[in-house]
Amino acid sequence: MSTPDFNLLVTLDVLLAEGSVARAARRLRLSPSAMSRALARLRETTGDPLLVRAGRGLVPTPRALELREQVSQLVQDAAAVLRPAEKLDLTQLVRTFTLRVGDGFVENFGPSLIARVGEAAPGVRLRFMPKSNKDTAPLRDGSVDLDTGVVGEGTGPEVRVRALFQDRFIGVVRQGHPLCQGEITPARYAAGRHVLVSRRGTDKGPVDETLRAIGLEREIMTIVGGFAPALALARATDLVATVPERHTGTLRDGMHSFALPFPAPEITVSLLWHPRMDADLAHRWLRGCVREICAASLADSVTVASAAAEGVSSRLSDSASEKH
Repeated sequence: MSTPDFNLLVTLDVLLAEGSVARAARRLRLSPSAMSRALARLRETTGDPLLVRAGRGLVPTPRALELREQVSQLVQDAAAVLRPAEKLDLTQLVRTFTLRVGDGFVENFGPSLIARVGEAAPGVRLRFMPKSNKDTAPLRDGSVDLDTGVVGEGTGPEVRVRALFQDRFIGVVRQGHPLCQGEITPARYAAGRHVLVSRRGTDKGPVDETLRAIGLEREIMTIVGGFAPALALARATDLVATVPERHTGTLRDGMHSFALPFPAPEITVSLLWHPRMDADLAHRWLRGCVREICAASLADSVTVASAAAEGVSSRLSDSASEKH
């Protein structure tokens, strides 16, 4: 069975609307002879004359009258399907997006992201999944809409990547820990008992490579698979956790954080998605929401850091004035 020529639907729609071969030809920018040939094909395809001569004009047959409204709607629907999407009514959007995120993302960015999404699109639901590896197959098979994390060897070559923020590693201990007082030197840091975060279960990390370069080695007492359990152990013991600063902000509440006393490894946390979602308006909107929330969080962190620096500077100035 041969596939019908769907272009004939457009021709039929115009012929039935105009009721004239000449006017239909002008509207479709065809010659009168080409339009006559198209009408002949339509008659052969439908098995009906469609338009018959009545005096100096043409009148539709009953079959043509029966088809006119249906053909017009079909042409409009086809045009809508083939037209690029231009508008997105967020208030009417009903959809669930799955985001695969690492430790700390939900705690730090989840509340603001949920509030932003809920305000603009009440029908949208966010599903957060834990990130256990860097394999991007879930993006490819569609089980995950957005991924966050550090781009690695497991990242597929076709995956789209957009940097969200830079992060650096810091040390974290419980309040009252010896490292809360005094200058923290590389030797003092290395002398502590440490908890190492390793999803792959390795017993060394980037920090250990940095320490080895300056002739030091730290004692790894335990290994965990995420930042949250590392911080939980550090909160309840004398273990030292070394974690990304921005990614673990709220997870460190009530604990003492300090800058590492040597060049700390830096990482770039990125947003990842599959290219088939590039043009999807709802997906594009959600990507923008994630970027804005992360950027706003960075601005807030800078403001807090500046205020803290000003407070330290003010106290030092006051102290100097008192001495004089």
